[in-house]
Amino acid sequence: MTNGSLAPAPQRREGGFEREPARRVFAGELRESRIHFKEGQDEKSPSFVLLPTGERCNRVFFVGTLTEKKKQGEQNLFYRARVVDPTGTFFVMAGSYQPDAMQQIARLEPPAFVAVVGKPNVYQAPDGAVLISVRCESITPVDKDTRDQWVLDCARATLDRLETSPGTPDGERARREYAVDPAVFRKMVYEALAQLQL
Repeated sequence: MTNGSLAPAPQRREGGFEREPARRVFAGELRESRIHFKEGQDEKSPSFVLLPTGERCNRVFFVGTLTEKKKQGEQNLFYRARVVDPTGTFFVMAGSYQPDAMQQIARLEPPAFVAVVGKPNVYQAPDGAVLISVRCESITPVDKDTRDQWVLDCARATLDRLETSPGTPDGERARREYAVDPAVFRKMVYEALAQLQL
């Protein structure tokens, strides 16, 4: 699984329409995302998070170490989990609307390398802090080589966004909304790569 690019299996929604592609994103970038918007007025219109590197994402794909999981609720059972990559922590949730993901989390024992596909959600805490969680669609155990390959692929994807987004509408909006120096994310990428022992 280490040859070529590591990609999540394509998924289809009802009616045969392909879902939005899952973007590779580091925890360190997703944590800085604040802009959440919907495309279209329909109830089933997709919602997106605007990444600071200038691309919208409806779904994300990441690989890291499951460090913690917690079962919560009585009537409405759900799981919370933490998955760590070289740049930070993803906060993952799976509830009754994601029964497959709930069963997958239930079977996992931390610490374990896992590959996760899910939808990012932005919400504001009572104290005003903006928090990001990922509603899990699938979480599967993987090996260290797969994790290392994902870090390489995600580094490439992040640098590509930094190169190609400045002239796009999403890129311009990200520049206005976030006002973050692209060098911050280049540094994050190189620090993530430096942690690999290839």
